[in-house]
Amino acid sequence: MSIRILIVDDEEIVIRSCQRILAGSEYLVDAVQSGSEALRKADEIDYDIVVLDIMMPGMDGLEVLQQLKERHPAVDVIMVTGLSEIKTAVQAMKLGAFDYLPKPFDPDELKHVVERALERQRLLEQNRSLKSEVEAKYRFENIIGSSPAMQAVFRLIAKCAPTNSTVLITGESGTGKEMIARAIHYNSLRKDNPFVTVDCNTLSENLLESELFGHVKGAFTGAVTNKRGMFEIANNGTLFLDEFGNIPLATQAKLLRVIQEREFRAVGSTSTQQTNVRLLAATNKDLKALVADGSFREDLYYRINVFPIHAPALRDRREDIPALAFHFLKLFCNELGKPVSGISAGAMSQLMNHDWPGNVRELENAIHRAAILASNNIIRQANLVSIIDQVPARAFQVPRTSDDLKRIKKIAREKSVEEVEKLFVQETLRRNDSNVTRSAEETGMQRSNFQALMKKHNIRVRDTELDPDEADPG
Repeated sequence: MSIRILIVDDEEIVIRSCQRILAGSEYLVDAVQSGSEALRKADEIDYDIVVLDIMMPGMDGLEVLQQLKERHPAVDVIMVTGLSEIKTAVQAMKLGAFDYLPKPFDPDELKHVVERALERQRLLEQNRSLKSEVEAKYRFENIIGSSPAMQAVFRLIAKCAPTNSTVLITGESGTGKEMIARAIHYNSLRKDNPFVTVDCNTLSENLLESELFGHVKGAFTGAVTNKRGMFEIANNGTLFLDEFGNIPLATQAKLLRVIQEREFRAVGSTSTQQTNVRLLAATNKDLKALVADGSFREDLYYRINVFPIHAPALRDRREDIPALAFHFLKLFCNELGKPVSGISAGAMSQLMNHDWPGNVRELENAIHRAAILASNNIIRQANLVSIIDQVPARAFQVPRTSDDLKRIKKIAREKSVEEVEKLFVQETLRRNDSNVTRSAEETGMQRSNFQALMKKHNIRVRDTELDPDEADPG
C-alpha cells in the first residue's frame, strides 16, 4: 500500500525539490501552494504525512496545522521553517506537529524525518492492533462459560466494571481469577491505561514493598538506583494483587494507607506520591479465617472486600467442560502443528466425570498432553488414562451409628477394591497401547475375564479384535 504525502508551500522551487527528493520511493506525492487548497485536498484524500511551510500568504502554516489536526488527527505534519522562525516552529510542535525542518534542508534530512514519522505510525498501528486483540480476548462473549455459575460471574463483572470500586476475587487455584480481573479492567473506563499484576506470593516482605511502592537509591543493600513502584506505574489504570492473602502484616498496614489516602511513600523516601489506581485483589484463602486468627488485618479486609466475586470451581460448572476442552484443543493444535480435530465420546465422558482439583488450569494441561499423545486426529480415552483419574472420588457422610459405620466400611472396602481393579486395567492397557489381547496375555488372564473387568469399570478402547458391537468410538 502506497504512502500518501502532501507538500504545502507557496514556492514552486521548494515543491519541486521535495517531489524530487521523495521520488522513486513507494510514496505518492501531491503538492499545493496554499493553506486553503491543502485543507480541501486533505478532506478528499487520506494523507499519511503533510509537509507544511509555516510562512505562506493568506492562511499561514500554524492555522493550517491547527485545522488539519482537528479534522484529521492521525496525519503527521512536518513543518518547514526559515531560521528566523524557530520559535514559531516550537509553537507548531505544541499544536501537534510531528517535527520541523529548517530551511535550507538537504535531501537526507527530509527523507529521515519522513521515515521517522512513518515508523511512528507503524508502531502506533501495531499497538492499536495488539490492544484490540487483548480487549477482544476479555470481552464477555469470548470468556468461555455458559453455565449458570459463570453467567452469575459475568453479571457481576458487568455491574462493577464501569465503576472504580475495589473488587475481591475469591476461588480455588486455577479457577481463572486473573481472567476475571482482566475482564473487569478491559470493560472499564480505564481500559486504555495500564493493567499491572503483582504476585504477592513470590516476593519477600522487603521486595514486595519495593515492588508495590518503589524505592530510592541507597534505601537498602542492592538499591543502586531509584525504582518506580507498581502504584506509580499503574497510575490511572488498574493494579491487580494476586495471592492477596499472603501479604505480610507490616505491608498490609502500608497498603491500607494507600487505599485510604490515595498516597504512598517509596521505600527509603521522605516524600509522598499521589496515586489513582483501581485495586483488584484475588485470593484462594479464607480471609475471614485469617482475620480471626490474627494474620490478616480486619480493617484491610473490609477495605478490599467492597465488591466480592467468587470464581466457581470447575467441578461446579461441568457443563462448561466440553467448550473449554475444545477451546484448549484448538489452541494447542495450532501451537503443536497437529491436526487433532476431535475428542471421542469416551474421552469426553472421562473429562466430564473428573473432579478437576486443579480446575481450568488442570484441564488445560490435560488437553495439552493428550493432544501430544493423540493419533488419528482425535483424543481418545487411552490418551487420558495416565493423565487423569476416570472416576472422581466420592465423599461419604461421617457415620453416626454402629450400623452406619458397618455400612460405610463395607462401601469403603468395595470401593478400594474397585479402584485397584480400575487402575490395574487402565495401566495394563496403557502399557500395551490399548490392545486387549496383549493386555490379557501380559496379566495371565483369559481375554474374556479381562474384558469383563473392562466392562465392569466402563473402560472401553478401540480394538480391532473386539466384536463390532463391543467397540466404542471412545
